[in-house]
This record gives sequence, C-alpha cells and structure tokens, in this order.
Amino acid sequence: MLVVSLVIALFFLVSFFWAIRSGQYDDDYTPSVRILFDDEIVNNNKEKNGSSEV
Repeated sequence: MLVVSLVIALFFLVSFFWAIRSGQYDDDYTPSVRILFDDEIVNNNKEKNGSSEV
C-alpha cells in the first residue's frame, strides 16, 4: 500500500514539474484583465464598419 501511494505521489510531482516547464503558469495576469479590453475591440469594429457614433 505504501509503495502504491508513493508511486501516485511521484506521478503527481512529475506532472506538476512538467506543467511548470511547459509554460502552464507563465501568464497569470492577462486572463484576469482580458475582460477590460473587450470594449475597445467592439469600438474598433464599429469604426471599421463606418457606423461610429459621435
């Protein structure tokens, strides 16, 4: 039972280090502020269509 639990713990440790090395945790700021920039994209699309409001 102890050996099985150590193998499972080792698997999770290796997968954690693989996630760090592959860049899973590189950008944690952009997703939290992405919603703030949605309005600018919508406004740019309106100006391209020629229906900009004054």
